[in-house]
Amino acid sequence: MAKENPYLDVQHLTKSFGSLVLFRDLSFSIAEGQKVGLIAKNGTGKSTLLSILSGKEGYDEGEIIFRRDLRVGMLEQSPAFDPNESVLDACFNHQGDPEKVLKAKQVLTQLKIRDLEQPMRQLSGGQQKRVALANVLITDPDLLILDEPTNHLDLEMIEWLEGYLNRGNKTLLMVTHDRFFLDRVCSVILELDDQTVYTYRGNYSYYLEKRQERIDNRRAEIARANNLYRTELEWMRRMPQARGHKARYREEAFYELEKIAKQRIEERQVRLKSRNVYIGSKIFECQYVSKAFERPDAEPLTILKDFYYNFSRFEKMGIVGNNGTGKSTFIKMLLGQVAPDSGKFDIGDTVRFGYFSQEGLHFDDTQKVIDVVKDIAEYIDMGGGKHLTASQFLQHFMFTPEQQHNYVYKLSGGERRKLYLCTVLMKNPNFLVLDEPTNDLDIVTLQILEEYLQDFPGCVIVVSHDRYFMDKVVDHLLVFKGMGDIKDFPGNYTQYREWEKLQPDEPKGAKEPKAEKTVTQPVNNPQQKRKLSYKEKRELEQLEKDIEALEVEKKQIEEALCGGTTLVDEITRMSKRLPVLNDELDEKSMRWLELSEI
Repeated sequence: MAKENPYLDVQHLTKSFGSLVLFRDLSFSIAEGQKVGLIAKNGTGKSTLLSILSGKEGYDEGEIIFRRDLRVGMLEQSPAFDPNESVLDACFNHQGDPEKVLKAKQVLTQLKIRDLEQPMRQLSGGQQKRVALANVLITDPDLLILDEPTNHLDLEMIEWLEGYLNRGNKTLLMVTHDRFFLDRVCSVILELDDQTVYTYRGNYSYYLEKRQERIDNRRAEIARANNLYRTELEWMRRMPQARGHKARYREEAFYELEKIAKQRIEERQVRLKSRNVYIGSKIFECQYVSKAFERPDAEPLTILKDFYYNFSRFEKMGIVGNNGTGKSTFIKMLLGQVAPDSGKFDIGDTVRFGYFSQEGLHFDDTQKVIDVVKDIAEYIDMGGGKHLTASQFLQHFMFTPEQQHNYVYKLSGGERRKLYLCTVLMKNPNFLVLDEPTNDLDIVTLQILEEYLQDFPGCVIVVSHDRYFMDKVVDHLLVFKGMGDIKDFPGNYTQYREWEKLQPDEPKGAKEPKAEKTVTQPVNNPQQKRKLSYKEKRELEQLEKDIEALEVEKKQIEEALCGGTTLVDEITRMSKRLPVLNDELDEKSMRWLELSEI
């Protein structure tokens, strides 16, 4: 990755905290015009590395060289401001430069900060992060260093920022969990892993492909070393203590071989699937709910207006919309934390909510990680006589046994967020409500969570600006347009954006795609609903039996394929059966959903 006279050249960098080595002998460089994404698991030193590059953190060994007179702009995860200064003052005191003031207004408006005289103390944490982002962009530095730039941005702002960073020959180094953003903006991916850095010259999709090749090659190298190690170990045991020069050379080679053979590649756990989750046919019904907030010198802010919705079993709903349109308020109303002005939420008796909020990080720092989870439950009942201990559950979410016995105060911000997620899931809810779950989680954890939610046998609502995550998890969207305008779209976020682009001239009267269910019903007869015929009732009962039998067969095949004892002929037969089985399950599940909604 090194080029002549790079903007930034990092050579043999080492950083540790006591006995914990974050990275050792780290080397990379960034050339003019390169857009570099930095990826790593929580707690491995991403933010620390950015702090070192910005000069706010020291390091043990190595060298950091910036091109002479290079102007560097740094966006921190948690920027600090004088609470009494105005928004404009916070943007490097540009009020005396008309050109800079104009640019500040343009950027801040795109980030939905419009009152330039407002004191910073009156802004929320998310708004302050946006002012800090504007602060960096307005100065137009030679090298932008951004730590989680998409946190606290809505989808409209994220798409604007993508376009802004892609224009011109900007040079960029950023940490982000937003995989769409990485794909569309970055041309180089740096992966911080095993205390070193790996370079991939491509976007996120290219990185995924090449990373797997690297892991497969490393696994093969370790396997070869293990085979040779057994032979050499036998030789070491047979040889007398007095060895000649050739024998000593072979002995030294043996110890190098031993190092490779004893390496371990972190294996992904099998998919975490809970089968012991029951939820009744009645989930929740949002019965003509209205909610508005009074505002001084402005019309009331309408969140919901006579809103009707009936939630189905196993539904996975995404909620999207700009900041301030009422997404989080809707969630809090559903959970009983905010009262509606009129109407009500009718919640089924079997529903057990698990709520992952933006404000839920409250831990006793003197507790050990494992004790935080054990205080909730010692184990999760997985069904079929199987259970998962608290320690095993934490290992699924990449907390090693050593980390589990660390104190909470030692965790990074991302690790604390991941622990909070584990405490929510450990309660074994049957209805998950996740409000911005992807903020500050590393990509490996996001992949595990995506798989968990795809297999989750209960209901899910996700409020998120993470487009990649939404596409993986949800089957339809509620789109909050603002002022009580809510659309139900039968598809994921990418499909919604593709559909929306086809209606540029018809923002209000556009013909929408036929939804799987209706958001509103006639107020004069809300109970009017077709009943199942006798034949349909029998079909529904048979579908439930068929789906259960297919799921049992699928589980048996997956366990057999992973067991390592199945004969080759059987593996071939099962591999052919599995996709057919999945198709049957999809078909029968869709029909079951159609009938269960009647």
